[in-house]
Amino acid sequence: MRILLVTTGLKVGGAEHQVVALARTFLALGNAVAILSLSSGREIEVPNGAHVVELNMRKTPTGMARALWQARALVRSWQPDVIHAHMVHANLFARALTRLVRCPPLVCTAHSFREGGRLRMLAYRFTDRWTSLTTHVSRDGRDGMIAAGGVSDKRIVVMPNGIDIDRFRPDPALRAATRERLGVTADTQLVLNVGRLVPEKAQDLLIRAFAHIDAMPSARLMIAGGGPLQQALSGQIAALGLASRATLLGPRDDVPALLNAADLFVLSSNIEGLPMVLVEALACGCPVVAADAPGVGEVLYDQGTIVPRGKADALGSAMSDSLREGRGTPAQVAARRERVQSAFSIEAVARRWLRLYASVADTEPVVHAEVA
Repeated sequence: MRILLVTTGLKVGGAEHQVVALARTFLALGNAVAILSLSSGREIEVPNGAHVVELNMRKTPTGMARALWQARALVRSWQPDVIHAHMVHANLFARALTRLVRCPPLVCTAHSFREGGRLRMLAYRFTDRWTSLTTHVSRDGRDGMIAAGGVSDKRIVVMPNGIDIDRFRPDPALRAATRERLGVTADTQLVLNVGRLVPEKAQDLLIRAFAHIDAMPSARLMIAGGGPLQQALSGQIAALGLASRATLLGPRDDVPALLNAADLFVLSSNIEGLPMVLVEALACGCPVVAADAPGVGEVLYDQGTIVPRGKADALGSAMSDSLREGRGTPAQVAARRERVQSAFSIEAVARRWLRLYASVADTEPVVHAEVA
């Protein structure tokens, strides 16, 4: 099958990583893949076998028209069997593209619980007839789009994201080496958060909660990720007297190692789509405490502690309880991994997508090869 993936960009982000992960897995399963990015520049390594086109689209009428014309030429020359767009801008762009060229079936995936306000929901609803199907990564997100009027309940289904299960796994040797590299001693309990430093991730709440945990005085907090709130969060850490106990690690490319090193992963977000970092934490066997953002319950079920959003005291109390219990027995570590292995492995998810593509494109998916 020839699959054209359309994405808003290829910079660091959960949806962007998912597009690249799907591309890599589709290729490994014997399909042809092209990636059309509306913006230029890459921060994510794209698989060699994928044909990549970057449009560098400008947010002007002329810029959008030029980008649509370039995309039209790609569809005509590459001739995909299906087009799969990801994120709101790419979704609306791909729908507009169907008005300019004879397109194969189009599937549009929403990744965020809050895809936008009233105007975007109107745009989604108006262009819904130009797509074969809309999907969302979580049940909460699907329900939110229906309630906001973006799509009817008969025209949207849930399709989760996936992770590389072999990359995210418990590794005692990696845990020891990473803790040594981070300067974390054997008697220190490491609390980890991974995410963009933006308001919806609510790391300011996490820092306040951490300042009042009563588990171990030697507990340390590390937050991996970059973003516009870095200076504000750094100032907050200093103001609370946490400079020796809380660290902003900045953007990282060693998340599996960090999750192995951690004694507890904490998600403080107010808004999520399907929080894949929780899937990654469970796959590494790490205990989890999370605010009840959309999608959290779908990931955790009974393999973590969920607290109300925006409640620093509840978050701190749950963190303290989890740190007292420790990382858990081998059976508990295995249970966390088993929770996500079948539902969220990237190969299982990619095969589900291929079956969905086949159903809308009326062709057989190629799944001869096995993922290495």
